Amino acid sequence: MARRIERSGTPARRAAFARGLSAESRAALLLIAKGYRIAARRWKSPVGEIDIVARRRNLLVFVEVKARALFDDAAFAVTPYQRRRILSAARAWLARHPDDATCAIRFDAVLVVPWRLPKHVPGAFDETG
Repeated sequence: MARRIERSGTPARRAAFARGLSAESRAALLLIAKGYRIAARRWKSPVGEIDIVARRRNLLVFVEVKARALFDDAAFAVTPYQRRRILSAARAWLARHPDDATCAIRFDAVLVVPWRLPKHVPGAFDETG
């Protein structure tokens, strides 16, 4: 499916897709270095997508990755609408993975900017959005 997406659309859209994949890869590497295990990347449900689902001991983390030119721009790019969709997608994950229902849950963000190490923001938002 990724090949089909890469070949379709405008050059700007293909470039944005490639930047998104790169940012998610950098975020996943950062989380692995911090001791997390990646359970899923780009997990899709009918109600939304989660960039990264990670585990660390009894903690299940739903991670939103944002790539922008500046850290502040990346932080403000997680809109209330996106937070609601991520929360809905997290509920869908838990419905499909009932063993994870006993885990503590957290919603993090990883902010990615060019030429800098990604910034992990634990608890970037909560169930209230």
